[in-house]
Order: sequence, then structure tokens, then C-alpha cells
Amino acid sequence: MASKLTEFDIAVVGGGMVGAAMATALAGTGWTVAVIEPRLPADWHAEDDYDLRVSAINRASQNLLTRLGVWEDILEMRANPYRRMRVWDARSTGEISFDAMELTEPDLGHIIENRVIQLALLKALEAFENVRLLAGVELKGIEFRHGEVRLFLSNRTRIHARLIIGADGARSRLRELANIHRSRRDYGQVAIVAAVTTKAPHESTAWQRFLSTGPLAFLPLHDGRSSIVWSLPVREADRLMALEDADFCKELGEAFEYRLGEVTKVGRRGAFPLIGGQSYPYVRSRVALVGDAAHSIHPLAGQGVNLGFMDVAELADILDDLRIDPGRLDLLRRYERARRGENEAVMRLMEGFRGIFGTSLPLLSPLRGVGIRAVDRFSPLKRRIMAHALGTAGHRPKLALTPQDAPK
Repeated sequence: MASKLTEFDIAVVGGGMVGAAMATALAGTGWTVAVIEPRLPADWHAEDDYDLRVSAINRASQNLLTRLGVWEDILEMRANPYRRMRVWDARSTGEISFDAMELTEPDLGHIIENRVIQLALLKALEAFENVRLLAGVELKGIEFRHGEVRLFLSNRTRIHARLIIGADGARSRLRELANIHRSRRDYGQVAIVAAVTTKAPHESTAWQRFLSTGPLAFLPLHDGRSSIVWSLPVREADRLMALEDADFCKELGEAFEYRLGEVTKVGRRGAFPLIGGQSYPYVRSRVALVGDAAHSIHPLAGQGVNLGFMDVAELADILDDLRIDPGRLDLLRRYERARRGENEAVMRLMEGFRGIFGTSLPLLSPLRGVGIRAVDRFSPLKRRIMAHALGTAGHRPKLALTPQDAPK
């Protein structure tokens, strides 16, 4: 990996999952790339317990990670495929099940720790001579000059780039410095996350129950446990976080209707506020935002990082030509046009689901149950829903295509 460069084609601010994927995709096409990441993840060891933060990686994201050369490394560390999904409503008889067999697919996705994905991508970057990882430093300022941007870092160094890509999360420092507006949707909820042990096995199934207070998901882990994501109003989350483990397990089991028997053990718990938003615009001359820096949504369908990976694939496709100026606004607007519509549509869909299942209107509960059961019986619609969740329907960037679909 290069160590002395100060002038780059592209600088990526943020070396998390999305930022590291962005840098790997760009480096593979020949651009010189700087990656600025304040905090590198701890090394992974097989005996480590599961991290609190996991992601449900769909097929389109798997294709991207495969093309970036990291999928096998991820599987060698830790990833668990799930083959079925069971979703049901707490206030009606509505229930729906999805099975990979209905699409002749091997699975519906994989549950993977965020750190595992990030480490695999950072390792891949080490093989590129045209990449410099600037670890332990933060972006402090930017200055636009003719044909380039100067980046001022916390270690008092300066680098130059023709394009800066912000992959530094929902509180993006680059977005702020570039004077890009961000809408804010405070969902008034907190997500409690933890790894739990249940009396019955998870059956390689992702389970989700819609409660009046928010969705509760059990995601299957490789060692037989489940990773929970329990979305709750802030006060209720605070109350549950303060409980002793035994009392927490009891309330969790009741909320989950004991679908996997009693919850017998809970690991370390974490709580994260749920806030959505969209950046307007995603781009300006010599600046582009990807992932949570551009958009963040409610986690009820687990699509957040998958949308970020599709941002990566789309922008990498557009910039796959070393003869162009990567900071040209017309190119960056092509990226925004390709991605904004889908990202906003998914946000509205997730918020719509949250509203429908969270309403207390008495007449809506039976209607909701009828609708869910109707979808469960109508196979063509179910298959279409599954294809969209897998990321195999609609427009897909080249890097997200399955090998048989890729252009020759």
C-alpha cells in the first residue's frame, strides 16, 4: 500500500463497511485513493463473542462483495445464511412466511457482523499500491480549488483530491463542511440489540413480530443464538435496559410469543437511537455522499447497509473510466439520479410499514390481518417481494449483478 502520496484522484472519508467497499471498488479500476478513518476496528478472533452490530446482507450486496474479492474471507470468519423469514402481527391473525425455495435460491441472505465485513474490506485494500489508508486521523476542513479539493486533517497534514466521497455516516463531517442540507426524521425510538440464547433452535429463520411499540426481530447467528433488534419508544427502552438479565429475558420471550421457546440467556446489551434522514443534494462539484452520509432509514427491514452498497456499486460503475475527471458534476449527478429515487422509496415504504403496524385504530387491525394473509397466499406477489428484498429485481449496477446476468 502506498505511503507517501499526498495527491490523489479520489479521497474517501470514512473507512467503515460502505467507505471501505467504495475505496476497494475504485482502487480496483486504477484510481489513486486515500481513505480517512479515525477509528480502525479491533482485530477479529474466532473465539470472540458476537458484536452487537450485525447486518442482513442480501444477494445484491453479496455479489458486490464477491466481485471485490472479499466474500470468501467473510465466510471464513463468520457469517450465517438464513433460508426463511417469518413475519407476524401482534394485534391481528396476520402472518406471512418467505422461503428461499420459492425463488430457487440457496438462501435469503446472510447475517454478518459489521466488523467482519469492514475487516475483510480493509484487508483487501492492503493489496493495492494505489491506496493510502490514513488511520487515526479526522477530517477538519476542506478548501475548493480549481480542479481539486484540499483536505486538512487532524494531524496537521494536507492532501489533495479531485473528488471527495463522504462515507462517514449519518453525522457526516464532510457533508457539514460541504454545506449539504440533511433532513431529519426522529422516530422517537431506540433499538435494543443483543445476542440471545433460546430454548429452541432458530431454524435458519429470520423472525419478526410487529408490536404496537415497534418491530422485534430475531436474526439467526452461526452459533445457534439470535441477534435481536427491538425497536421501542425511548422510555420503554430505558426501562428494559435497566432490568436484570433474567427479567429482560422474560419480557423479551413474552414479546416474541415464545416462538423459539424461553429466552434463556442474553449477552451484552446496547441501545441506539433511530433517526432517519436524506441529504439534499447527494452531490456537488467534487463531492459525493454514499451510505448513511447520504440517507438513513428505519431498520425494520434491515436494508440500510444494502442501500449503501448499491450506492457504491452505482458510483463505481459511473467512475469506471480513468480518462474522465472523477469530480465532474454531470457524472456525479448521474449517480444521484440513479440512487435517490430508490433510497427515498425504501425510506417511505419503511415509514409506511411502521405507521400501519404502529397505529392503534381498532378497525385497522383486522384489515391488516386480512391483507397479510392474502399476500401470504398469493405466490406471485410474495416472490416479487422476496426478489426486491434480495436486490435481484429492478435496476442493478454491474457490480451487483450475479455472474450469469453480467454483461459479457
